[in-house]
Amino acid sequence: MPMAERFFNTSGPVVPARHYNIPSLERFDLEEVLRLIRDERYFVLHAPRQTGKTSALLALRELLNSAGQHRCVYANVEAGQTARGDVEQGMRAILTALAREARLTLGDDFLGGLWPGALETAGPHAVLMEALTRWSESDRMPLVLLLDEIDALVGDTLISVLRQLRAGYVNRPAAFPQTVVLCGIRDVRDYRIHSESAGEIIAGGSAFNIKAKSLRLGDFDEADVRSLLGQHTDETGQEFTEAAVLAAWNQTRGQPWLVNALAYQACFENEAGRDRSRTIDAEEILESREELILNRQTHLHQLADKLREERVRRVIEPVLSGRAAGDAGPDDVEYARDLGLLTPRGPVRIANPIYREVIPRELMYAREAEIPQETEWYVRPGGDLDVEGLLAAFQRFFREHSEHWIERFQYKEAGPQLLLQAFLQRIVNGGGRIEREYALGRRRTDLLIVWPPGRFGGTSEPAGPARRYVVECKVVRGGLEATIREGVEQTLSYMDKCRGESGHLVVFDRDESKPWEEKLYRREESLDGRPVTVWGA
Repeated sequence: MPMAERFFNTSGPVVPARHYNIPSLERFDLEEVLRLIRDERYFVLHAPRQTGKTSALLALRELLNSAGQHRCVYANVEAGQTARGDVEQGMRAILTALAREARLTLGDDFLGGLWPGALETAGPHAVLMEALTRWSESDRMPLVLLLDEIDALVGDTLISVLRQLRAGYVNRPAAFPQTVVLCGIRDVRDYRIHSESAGEIIAGGSAFNIKAKSLRLGDFDEADVRSLLGQHTDETGQEFTEAAVLAAWNQTRGQPWLVNALAYQACFENEAGRDRSRTIDAEEILESREELILNRQTHLHQLADKLREERVRRVIEPVLSGRAAGDAGPDDVEYARDLGLLTPRGPVRIANPIYREVIPRELMYAREAEIPQETEWYVRPGGDLDVEGLLAAFQRFFREHSEHWIERFQYKEAGPQLLLQAFLQRIVNGGGRIEREYALGRRRTDLLIVWPPGRFGGTSEPAGPARRYVVECKVVRGGLEATIREGVEQTLSYMDKCRGESGHLVVFDRDESKPWEEKLYRREESLDGRPVTVWGA
């Protein structure tokens, strides 16, 4: 029977025989990990969801067991989440998972026969320590545990696990695991655990102060993206243009799930892409991006769900509105980085262009559907987009709806910018796309409308190159005229960067004492002979 064609994996751990992949053990410093195990250390491996953590742990388990110097067991302990503060039920779920994996991986039934009795004698707050002690003593070969989804545990169950591991640590390796790796989204130091029994917040770092190191599994680099796409080309003959490869890298910045999902959409979901004689170009990658976003794929939806958390809002809202950091502290920023919403290091920026698209769309998803506008109203006879008509309509819409709509937003400070984006998205979804840029403290939001004119006007194929329109939005600070002068300069700068053919500056005035007649205007400004249309709102 011929081997099935490999494909880009978007669900579950990597299986190299079935999936194009970057070898998991090459995605972290293996030498350092082996040194930590050799030195009998306990450590943390963390990364955002669907980055490849589980695949890395499974590959490490296979490596250690094949070397014959350790007994290594991987277990996903997420089943204990439903126990919440019920420590006994949580321990039952965790020990059941460990015993099952020991039986399947090592053919070792010792733990499964031991822990129910140990629960009776030791009780829920000591059963994990007792079971691991006896299991470690049962064989001279040292035990290594890889505990996945550890931060899915809640309340007293998580506190008890951390404290029991800490209590048994001094007896390693003869009477306790030589190494325990805790794997999750966050570093253990960032756990803020509510103890129902104590009625207080317990810091993960204090409950597990034996951590030697915290390792983060990084995203793909550009070479990894090229390698992954190249595997598809090598095995099917289907090529990617250089522009397509760069588009895949630039749109995802190497986030593993995004890279795989984008490539799978382009090569396996899109009808044209399934023709292996057809070369994948940049436009097909960008169209695939839109499909992923519009379909609200689970990964993107779960990520966006985190936006409802208050500590995430404190970080993301200033980015969306372009203002200073606000109430966000270093712990909030680090938490947003751990979730994958921000770049891993450096200035506070949304992690990649796809997330930059997803965040405002998710925040405005319900509101966008309520906007009574249709794409066809703003398409000229030749198929071009009437941007001036669109922005004039937004002014009318903003005057009529902004006050009561923005009041309903969780992200009120970024409300005007989000409402503009939702209005534009409602129209542009019908035939083009919007690209966005924003970063903390720049006091602006950059929008680029890309519109292929041939999508309308009776033709099915683009009539020519896509048109590119820049829409810059700013909130009045330091006076209206100073805001406009700065905004015009920024608009022209962004036009140069993205080759925009016309520039529009939308200026929001949040002064509630001003009448709408003063706030709503259209005027032409220029700098060095280059025009920008300014729209007041």
